[in-house]
Amino acid sequence: MNKTAVNSEKQIVRHNRELKPVKLGLMRVSELCQRQLSQAWVDKLVAELDPDQLGTPEVSHRSGWYYILDGQHRWEALKIWCGKGWEDQHIQCWVAEGLTEEEEAEIFLRLNDRKPVDIFQKFKVAVQAARPTETQIARILKEENLTTSTQRVPGAIRAAGTLIRVYQRNGAESLRRALRLARDAYGEPGLDAMVIDGFGMLCHRYNGGLDDTAAIRTLSEAHGGVNGLLGNAEQLRQRTGSPKGECVAAAAVTIINRDRAGKKKLRSWFKD
Repeated sequence: MNKTAVNSEKQIVRHNRELKPVKLGLMRVSELCQRQLSQAWVDKLVAELDPDQLGTPEVSHRSGWYYILDGQHRWEALKIWCGKGWEDQHIQCWVAEGLTEEEEAEIFLRLNDRKPVDIFQKFKVAVQAARPTETQIARILKEENLTTSTQRVPGAIRAAGTLIRVYQRNGAESLRRALRLARDAYGEPGLDAMVIDGFGMLCHRYNGGLDDTAAIRTLSEAHGGVNGLLGNAEQLRQRTGSPKGECVAAAAVTIINRDRAGKKKLRSWFKD
């Protein structure tokens, strides 16, 4: 048997789509529509590779290239397995014609609903696919000079799942205010998943009763900063058994109320 990969069919209904051999050298990865490459996964595939059991990659044909929608790790493994001259080898693919990058991203998300994909990667691709929730969150982040990233860079939030949860549970404006509170009170350390989660609930519940500017000042001046807030929240969690996010909100209410002498205080979180 030569090293031309022959694969079993994978039935997924799609318009303008046909099964045909594609040169490995003409295949490309769209960085906007793919997860990050795992070299460990590629190495495992190479070590155990059986071309007849690889399955059938999904690709989009545009501008003379075949952009991989599902199968980039198999493609990388085949390049190594084939060795010199890999560019001229072929693999059987499901080839879609006439897709935009937005449609490619949407197909990637649908294909990967059945397999584990890092939430950050799904968020990135969902923005490219123009899904409403992720698109709105990305817009809020941009307007607040924030971003999502797995790297520790200024203004980067690594908790994409938390952003989606707060948006869906508390709404766009509560998410925006929560991000401002967390960042302006604590700086980069405040862009923590539990802080954003708790502040989202805080902003949603107290809405017009919460003076954001005063709250930022009080939180930023409180002893211990963000670590003090999270420490108080953990004590509340152990005492009440409530979810950590709620305990962050409750701890924030206690801190904010300390600076409201002579003013109407926020109602205690657990009494509401």
